[in-house]
Amino acid sequence: MSRTDLAPHARSVPRTVRRSLVPLAAAALGLSLVSAPAAAETGEAAFEHYVALGDSFTAGPLIPPTAPGSDPRCLRSGANYPHLVADALGVAEFTDASCSGAVIADLSEPQHEDLTDVPPQYDALTPETDLVSVGISGNDLGFSEIFVRCAKLSLRNPLGSPCANHYGDTLDGRVEELRDDVAGVYAEVGERSPDATVLAVGYLQILPESGGCWPTMPVARGDVAYLDALQTSLNTMIAEEAGAAGAVYIDVLERGHDVCEPAGDRWVEGVVPENTAFPVHPNEAGMAVTADRVLAGLGVAPAEV
Repeated sequence: MSRTDLAPHARSVPRTVRRSLVPLAAAALGLSLVSAPAAAETGEAAFEHYVALGDSFTAGPLIPPTAPGSDPRCLRSGANYPHLVADALGVAEFTDASCSGAVIADLSEPQHEDLTDVPPQYDALTPETDLVSVGISGNDLGFSEIFVRCAKLSLRNPLGSPCANHYGDTLDGRVEELRDDVAGVYAEVGERSPDATVLAVGYLQILPESGGCWPTMPVARGDVAYLDALQTSLNTMIAEEAGAAGAVYIDVLERGHDVCEPAGDRWVEGVVPENTAFPVHPNEAGMAVTADRVLAGLGVAPAEV
């Protein structure tokens, strides 16, 4: 995960101004609630055009295989949850625009600006798009920066709460400051694809509620609950803003599958992955579970294995 942005028509408005834009009212967004089951019962494809937007928790870095034709800088997996959902739904057209390191700004502006830019993720949306999944804002909060800082602090005080002492309540403030940005995402999606069913996908549990597993996951014992509460707060905020916009929140935070669990039980890898995945990111099992939750949210039963 990595950075973030904001609201409607964001590419043409300076960021300092965009952050003050008021989100559109939910009634004006045109976001549709789920209506998949009836279509599924007739044997017809429930959706025709599915677009996935998001960061590395959507893209699935280092989970094999690499998505065919995707930009290598996005580290997009062909076994991430958008691909699994698209296959299960049998959509006619599927666009995975997710990219590792994405922040909200990368939805409306090019990412990796160099000789060949990664296009803004919003560009994948059209008026014909009828299903959109969104997984974004972890990088805007600063997940990577926070975990690196907390890991360094834990080396001197593994049994204490050095990270909580360092950040205090400032991280809760970050979550609140992201509300308008997150609301703006759903406003923009609703404007570009007014007839789409929109899903807001939360983040898989990274740490347990307490205790932890230092040094395997270098977070001091007293900071585990602090960081777990921060992630829960972020998921809650996403659910609230998505719900206010008429989107459907997909809750994937389930206890007992964090980085401290045995390799066969975890859905997110630790600093040194035991399953093939990027450190502190979902593994293949995590992506499969997320896909099942998305399908359940759409009223579609996952395929039996």
